[in-house]
Amino acid sequence: MSEIPRYDDIMPPVLKELGCNIENSVEWKTLEIPLASHFDLSEQDLAVEYDSGNGRIFLDRISWALSYLFNAGLVERPKRGYYKITELGRSIDAANVKAFVKEKIAEREALKKASQTESQSPTSSSALTDSEATPDEALAKAAESIRDNVYEDILETILNKTPYEFEKLVVKLLDMMGYGGVVKNAGQVTQQSNDGGIDGIIKEDVLGLGRIHIQAKRYKRDSTIGREDIQKFVGALAVAQSNKGVFITTSRYSGAAIEYANNLNGSTNVVLIDGSKLAEYIYDYGLGMQTEQTVTIKRMDSDFWDAMQEG
Repeated sequence: MSEIPRYDDIMPPVLKELGCNIENSVEWKTLEIPLASHFDLSEQDLAVEYDSGNGRIFLDRISWALSYLFNAGLVERPKRGYYKITELGRSIDAANVKAFVKEKIAEREALKKASQTESQSPTSSSALTDSEATPDEALAKAAESIRDNVYEDILETILNKTPYEFEKLVVKLLDMMGYGGVVKNAGQVTQQSNDGGIDGIIKEDVLGLGRIHIQAKRYKRDSTIGREDIQKFVGALAVAQSNKGVFITTSRYSGAAIEYANNLNGSTNVVLIDGSKLAEYIYDYGLGMQTEQTVTIKRMDSDFWDAMQEG
């Protein structure tokens, strides 16, 4: 059997394969055969699975290679499961791919750390280098990396759906989060032709006396929602005679928009949910998610062993 290449060693030949299909996007699993040929892997090599049974190793590493290339801007995802090389990907030299991706990922990590709250522990897994991390911390860091990759996939998938599907999604999410309590079918999407700036409504009680109004904006990740959009939403809440609103977007909010929402008087409460938080909620509440793998770690029961007589 041949040694299965690391995901970063797979990145340059992945770009080369995608570069042969400049005009068309490629389904990622179809890359397995040409890449296997590149690395001289046999069918037996391709069939090797993780000890956990969680899929085939080579195919999984192709997936991770594509994920990092995407995060570095060298490939794009026109739709879920399909990739296409970008102009940047075509221009980069194969010998520089790994270093370029490493640099871009480091920049993303730096931005992420800068946005974390001050309450985060300085000894958290994300603050440690691989050499400093204990096995427990390394495991936590790996889980965080996998989770971040799923977050990206969630948002990219949403951006490939229609705005109406996004509105239905966020209503369903808030329902799953418990807003609406025991009210059956508490969430509803408003009519597209006459929504008055309100995309969805959650009934908080059986009679519908308490309601949460929702606005959902499916914008590109690098877009910014400003203060004016939040002011318009507050105006729509006033027309609807509501004092509770949730503004949800796949993009982000400007500092002025966040400040305005935070400084509203007590008569109106507006919660802002940006793309990062939206993906986190979808993941945590299992909306459209399925458990792929469960890792069980056991420790000795001190009470059990201490109760035994010493020799």
